[in-house]
Amino acid sequence: MEVLFYIVPTLVIAVVSFAGVAVIRRSVRVSRAWNSGLTAEARCLRTYTTTSGGGGDSSVSTTLHHVYEFTTRDGRGVRFEERGGPGTTLEGDIVTVHYPADRPEHATARPPARGRLLAGTGCLLAFLGTFVLFALGFMAVAYAMFSTAGEFLRP
Repeated sequence: MEVLFYIVPTLVIAVVSFAGVAVIRRSVRVSRAWNSGLTAEARCLRTYTTTSGGGGDSSVSTTLHHVYEFTTRDGRGVRFEERGGPGTTLEGDIVTVHYPADRPEHATARPPARGRLLAGTGCLLAFLGTFVLFALGFMAVAYAMFSTAGEFLRP
């Protein structure tokens, strides 16, 4: 029974760590695109939304997606999708995209905002860190509880 007090928090830490790595990877990917200095004119081919949530009494979240296509400086055609873009970009619009030379499929149509990216990534990692701290605290309390309970049960 007491093993559950260690397994469940460990699983929470693992899932939160995986999410933290995904947040950092996305931030690095966008930062690399901005820092590359390479830009191109891209056409918005498609916009669509996805929804998540239960509806009814629970909240529903809607995310806007854009599909862009551009040609790199070496003549390669690239198509990519980006979540959370501006609602003012419509199908057929021309936007400037930033992309790294070695991975043009990691392009972004977001204008450079390094401070905003850093702040958003930092806040999200701090939020995830609270779950890790809570899980570690829970494990410490469980350990203290089970180790002292054993002393009282000894003859």
